[in-house]
Amino acid sequence: MRRIGIRDVAKAAEVSVTTVSHALSETHAARVNEKTRTHIQAVANRLGYSPNKMASGLRSQRSNVLGLLSDEIATTPFAGEMIQGAQDAAYDRGWLVMILDSSMDIELEKHQISTLLQHQIDGLVYARMFHQEVVVPGALDKTPVILLDAISEHDAFSSVVPDEEAAAATATGALIAAGHKKIAFINNRDDIPATHARLRGFEHSMRTNGLEVDPTLVATASAEATGGREAALELLSSPDRPTAIFAFNDRLAMGVYQAAAALGLQIPKDLSVIGIDNLELIAEGLWPGLSTVALPHYEMGSWAVGRLLDEIEGKTEPGPMHMKLACPLVERESIAPPAHT
Repeated sequence: MRRIGIRDVAKAAEVSVTTVSHALSETHAARVNEKTRTHIQAVANRLGYSPNKMASGLRSQRSNVLGLLSDEIATTPFAGEMIQGAQDAAYDRGWLVMILDSSMDIELEKHQISTLLQHQIDGLVYARMFHQEVVVPGALDKTPVILLDAISEHDAFSSVVPDEEAAAATATGALIAAGHKKIAFINNRDDIPATHARLRGFEHSMRTNGLEVDPTLVATASAEATGGREAALELLSSPDRPTAIFAFNDRLAMGVYQAAAALGLQIPKDLSVIGIDNLELIAEGLWPGLSTVALPHYEMGSWAVGRLLDEIEGKTEPGPMHMKLACPLVERESIAPPAHT
């Protein structure tokens, strides 16, 4: 079948080609009164008209294609949500996203950037699968770039990350609200932004609620179940053990469950536990279910693409914007009032 063009819509709607062009344009729609615009859009839909992206791209010197380059999509459970948010935001505005995974290989990343630039992408979302500081490759100097779950030392690019400090304060606050005062925190030992921000959030929440931070109840461990188990065994073996533990992430929290079981402690009767991530395979798989704070992966993907398109289309004020997104509490069954107050 012949492709329906803008002239077909104009003829069926009994208006000029220019009027149709304005009515169906994001930037010029306001030039056409609402009644005429609605009529034209209805005719376009009935005829099955879709814009010729190649032709409009030639006129605007745009490909209407974005790149999303990440470091370890294949091995990260949250990548799907992040990518879905990016794709949905792009689709809503008539753009496509090309997604590549460097598998943390610097040479492969260089090749992929070259490939994306050869495909004349209009901008790039430079993504990481956990919050970290990055150095953006020099090959992207002339390409609009947004950092996703990452920040740059030189502060030259807009970025979106979780509000790590607020997430930790939310987790700690949930334990305090249940009546706990003797709260331990098992932190990640890696030197990354989340490690420092979550410690600040824990300490701030404790102090603003009139509670002292006992340094003997702040442990560090590798951010996995083994680390959580080892740290929790030490914390819970004390005669004056904590009544609640906040774990840096859900994997550490799983280790806390293992330690509690080994010591004959019941969750949440004898010990309340909370994590961060909302990694459903763990949080819903544990029994009782793990209360946790969700990281906004979908929202970060959506924000990154929306901001990138705004920068490409000149809809932003000059200079980078740095966004921290809220992290909601997901309540399950791992928190209860302390057995002895």
